[in-house]
Amino acid sequence: MRNRLRRAALGCGAIVVATLLGGCASTGAPAQKTPGDPLERVNRSVYRFNDAIDRTVARPVAKAYRDYVPGFMRAGISNAIDNLSYTTVIVNQLLQGKWGPAMNDTGRFLLNSTLGLGGLLDPASAAGLDRNDEDFGQTFGKWGVPTGPYLVVPFLGPSTLRDATLIYPEGYTDLRGYLGDWETKWSLVAVGALDARSELLSVDQVLTRAYDPYVFMRDAYLQRREYQVRDGDVPDEELQDESLEDEPLDGEPMEDETIEEPAEDTPPQ
Repeated sequence: MRNRLRRAALGCGAIVVATLLGGCASTGAPAQKTPGDPLERVNRSVYRFNDAIDRTVARPVAKAYRDYVPGFMRAGISNAIDNLSYTTVIVNQLLQGKWGPAMNDTGRFLLNSTLGLGGLLDPASAAGLDRNDEDFGQTFGKWGVPTGPYLVVPFLGPSTLRDATLIYPEGYTDLRGYLGDWETKWSLVAVGALDARSELLSVDQVLTRAYDPYVFMRDAYLQRREYQVRDGDVPDEELQDESLEDEPLDGEPMEDETIEEPAEDTPPQ
């Protein structure tokens, strides 16, 4: 759910990235491109821009929100935002043919919308109706649409070409787009983004300690999206280490290598 808040404005962000790409001209030798991230030079520039905005604006505001807004109020806000966007989860479950989870989450949405006072409370979880997470990026991934190149979107963060272009259908399945006037809709988006950023404060130190925060965030994002698309059924990474298992440890002979025993010293005659 938290990533969906970021994707709420990916459409305009993707246009900004495209503009940057169209206006960029390399003046030196081309840098070596990372597989899956052919736009790394531009992405790193946008990442630095986002990081500066985050350090000067988003992070301090999120800390104040966490420190001064009572926990029960923050929990209610988070529940309500999730509930308003939960129709997107149900629609994508139906598109993927997940009939059982779709029925489960329809019941969850109805229970939280009524007894949960519009989603401020979460009686559905207490009733055993667990929260799920599906979006159009996961649906198109299951349909075989490739992710495309990795993108860092201004103000919003990591994404891919596939996910960036799917903000438009999500806008039609998110109930926030049908509530009130323009100010009300964007106020809900802003509050949701603030709540999402406050929940990420606990991982800031992990990112700060990373040798290359850009690479750390890119790899973490792409691995998580792959995990979501495959519903956790990711390939066994042990297969990637088979070549390492065949290499001898220091001082250990290869399988076909014979060990020559040192000749014993012959006593003098």
